[in-house]
Amino acid sequence: MSSRVIDPLVMGFWRLLDWQLSDQQCVSFLKECIELGITHTDHADIYGQYECEAAFGAALKLAPSIRDEIKIITKCGIRPAIAKTGLTGKANHYDSSYTHIMASVEQSLQHFNTDRIDVLLIHRPDYLMDADEMAKAFNQLKRQGDVLNFGVSNFTPTQLSMLQSRCDFPLVTNQIECSPYEMKGLDDGTLDQCQQLRIHPMLWSPLAGGRLFSNRDEKALRLQTTLSKVAQEIGAKSIDQVVYCWLATLPSKPSIVLGTGNLTRVKAALESASLSMDREQWYRIWQASTGHSVP
Repeated sequence: MSSRVIDPLVMGFWRLLDWQLSDQQCVSFLKECIELGITHTDHADIYGQYECEAAFGAALKLAPSIRDEIKIITKCGIRPAIAKTGLTGKANHYDSSYTHIMASVEQSLQHFNTDRIDVLLIHRPDYLMDADEMAKAFNQLKRQGDVLNFGVSNFTPTQLSMLQSRCDFPLVTNQIECSPYEMKGLDDGTLDQCQQLRIHPMLWSPLAGGRLFSNRDEKALRLQTTLSKVAQEIGAKSIDQVVYCWLATLPSKPSIVLGTGNLTRVKAALESASLSMDREQWYRIWQASTGHSVP
């Protein structure tokens, strides 16, 4: 693709309810993020047991002008057996059917109090997904203006290729878990495919859900030691800045999803853009994760 659809840093609202912000406090947080230059927001219909989208939308309702200053990325396709919404069933399952995608988008539009979703992602690959049916939903939603761009989340390269083969327009991203603790995407072809297609992956859980700070297993301890040493070498203030720099060094130029409601940590992530590391430092972190050198 010729231009970047999703910015290098994205504010994730998975834990919005855990932050216990009032609607006004959420507006203030959003405004501060916008002032810092972070305008892309990541959501999913299922976050907060289907309540995070609506909570975010309630905040937007207090300051409608903010909607035109931000981009809303959301996901659909996971259906739990039991949810606060009253949905019930006998098994957690995935649903990428035309009917479910269309209904999910309509619900998200209502939750966000908006007339469009900037990027819609299918949250998880569905073993029963019919690429033609999914493309039908995508094409209709795009024609209607309800969704401007589409992508996937946690898809394998072949699954993304299959869906792309049916769509009339390029998919814009594959959101995957990636961190120095979880490096599967480096070896399974996902990041290679993003380079091939010239799209930018989105990386969720870049700090491994806090494991890089709190875990005491051998991998975490090796990483904590190495990240601290590299931090000193490149002038980073914290190991999370080193992690963001390590991820940003990837040639696929990923978008990193931040999961914090702490503005100090948001600012630290932004500051990491001024840092750089050489290949030897990058591979030392890789080696600390794997426990062995490259061949």
